[in-house]
Amino acid sequence: MIERVCLVHYHEIGLKGKNRANFENRLLANINHALKGSSIQRARRISGHLLVEDQSGFASNEMAHAISRIPGVARVSLAYRCPQEEQVYCDAAVRALGEVSEDWQSFKVHARRSSTNYERHTLEMNRIVGSSLCAAFPTKKVLMHGPDITVVVHAVQGDVYVYADTGIGVGGLPVGTAGKVVSLFSSGFDSPVATWMLGRRGAICVPVHFSGRPMTSDTSEWLCQDLIEALAPSGVVGRLYVVPFGEKQREISLVVPQGLRIIMYRRVMFDVAERVANLEGAKALVTGESLGQVASQTLENISVVNEMVSLPVLRPLIGSDKQEIMRRAEEIGTYDISSQDAPDCCTLFMPRRPETHARRDEVHKAWDLFDHEAMIQELVDTIEYVDFDQCPSYKPPRSLWARHNELSPAFE
Repeated sequence: MIERVCLVHYHEIGLKGKNRANFENRLLANINHALKGSSIQRARRISGHLLVEDQSGFASNEMAHAISRIPGVARVSLAYRCPQEEQVYCDAAVRALGEVSEDWQSFKVHARRSSTNYERHTLEMNRIVGSSLCAAFPTKKVLMHGPDITVVVHAVQGDVYVYADTGIGVGGLPVGTAGKVVSLFSSGFDSPVATWMLGRRGAICVPVHFSGRPMTSDTSEWLCQDLIEALAPSGVVGRLYVVPFGEKQREISLVVPQGLRIIMYRRVMFDVAERVANLEGAKALVTGESLGQVASQTLENISVVNEMVSLPVLRPLIGSDKQEIMRRAEEIGTYDISSQDAPDCCTLFMPRRPETHARRDEVHKAWDLFDHEAMIQELVDTIEYVDFDQCPSYKPPRSLWARHNELSPAFE
């Protein structure tokens, strides 16, 4: 019996040593979680790959596409699983090549054998399958170098897997293999992309959104939730924290020199984010900053904000321009949401001429003009959050369990 399955390929995981099985098992858990509610039958490890089977015995293109969006997946092939019988896997090769939708003129056969109990050598398999394909497609050429399509015939663990259709995955490492980070998250383009990029490197991401509420509407908060839902296929986010920051911004704007307002806002944000990170057990902060893109992202201003925290601050977009970031947003599905305008803390009480090259001594003087410690503690005490069922590796901090029922209804 021939079945159609999803054969999942990985790259970086294959370079791991004795802990490789841990990465494979985490990727398996993430795949099972991402596909729950679908017709998936099971996902399991085979030699050098992961195998995902459908209950119907015929894996769909939709299933393959969903798997391709999960970090750690390099490629997904819709493969026919056959017994180790020549006629059966030759028929499967004809079927696989006939399903290729793109216009192609040349092909080759690439046989592999991970199963040493199969008597046929790979050269024999190439010849046998190639002869069948030439008979089935007499107008097509066999091209050993640079063919349009490669038909792979892989003998492994008692079966033969045949495929010609391979989709590119997002690559990276499985979420949950690189610890936890807290990201400063807005409804714009940059921070969702930065969050996704850290998730792609295996980190569990916990976004913190600073809302302009009560001085602005809560529109940005809902957009942030929409952005996290858009990131759901990758499974990178466990919980969203929301900090109503508008009133505190107003207090800062009344006492701090106009040019230094943004720096004061950022210093407060970083301190609050680090305290959330300490509650969560996170090991780093993440921002969507790009060098020189706005006034707060010059080297001098980054430096005086950075001194507020002891945790590493990761900036995956620091060398990217806006066009690159927006292209990435389109790829991961956040572009349309981020294109919507929403008032938030980033546009609240903004100075006409923000300082672009802040001096450290002037920043320290401005910092002492208000009771920042009491302000930060009050923001932490009134923080709100909502959980998302998309990251199976995420475990909420015990210190906040008792507050869940009190704070979460704001988002229901």
